[in-house]
Amino acid sequence: MRFRIAFLQPHGFVELLLCFRPCNPCEMDMQSRKMSGELPPNINIKEPRWDQSTFIGRAKHFFTVTDPRNILLTNAQLEAARKVVHDYRQGIVPSGLTENELWRAKYIYDSAFHPDTGEKMILIGRMSAQVPMNMTITGCMMTFYRTTPAVLFWQWVNQSFNAVVNYTNRSGDAPLTVNELGTAYVSATTGAVATALGLNALTKRVSPLVGRFVPFAAVAAANCINIPLMRQRELKVGIPVTDENGNRLGESANAAKQAITQVVVSRILMAAPGMAIPPFIMNTLEKKAFLKRFPWMSAPVQVGIVGFCLVFATPLCCALFPQKSSMSVTSLEAELQARIRETYPELRRVYFNKGL
Repeated sequence: MRFRIAFLQPHGFVELLLCFRPCNPCEMDMQSRKMSGELPPNINIKEPRWDQSTFIGRAKHFFTVTDPRNILLTNAQLEAARKVVHDYRQGIVPSGLTENELWRAKYIYDSAFHPDTGEKMILIGRMSAQVPMNMTITGCMMTFYRTTPAVLFWQWVNQSFNAVVNYTNRSGDAPLTVNELGTAYVSATTGAVATALGLNALTKRVSPLVGRFVPFAAVAAANCINIPLMRQRELKVGIPVTDENGNRLGESANAAKQAITQVVVSRILMAAPGMAIPPFIMNTLEKKAFLKRFPWMSAPVQVGIVGFCLVFATPLCCALFPQKSSMSVTSLEAELQARIRETYPELRRVYFNKGL
């Protein structure tokens, strides 16, 4: 509905056009909330803030999750973030809480608490610790690779760290027993270290530049051993699968196989830039006068280069596959397929947390 109103002014008439339209009560409520600063109760913080169907959206999500500054947060800050998230999910909105503060609390919560079990994760196993831990370990592996004791020690350190990360970021909520965890750790670490030593022995007669790539080849091979062994329980009993709305449908070992395969691929690619680029740079720098004069600087320089690569490689490679992965119902075990078809005959795809 429109009205025209004319006002007489000293220099003539001024015409004002007024437009009216029916008001939507929900829209009025949203507007009033915005004006009063009140947070709406229907923001879906169970999902990431950005669209996870696109690589860009997943990359933004993981740049936030893997932010190394998150490991500096105190227990009080983590518990405060958990309370904000849990309260909001129950419909309790703290007075004065803004949307940005809510999302910040959600990402602090996600960086420290397991998505399936809700338990607080081991500090060095969190994704926010990946860059500082990996840059130190990888830099040292690539600096001290010439002798067998050095290779043995740093590969053991690396695979022990990987074992902690793989256990911390496992999928599902079925706990490993102490015996299972011990067996998985010993098997994974022994297999990985043996692989590294074998590759190191094969490269004794090659050029120094090729020798610098031994740690990367060892890490790539070791990831194929370490991740499946540390997550072997998932391969035996399966991981939880749900429908699109999060309703649990059962456990699937086939989903676990897909999840672990995706994680192995992303972990190998994650290590690639930090282990493939520095050898070329260091091979050139070590011929320069500076490192010849101060050879002890090789390790810090290499750690810094690796760290720079990992700052970008870690979130970008985590984003290669959706965290909430999916697969066709027809790809599940026959027994689980039958149960799903009986209860949800129209369901075509199931979803699961792939782990990290």
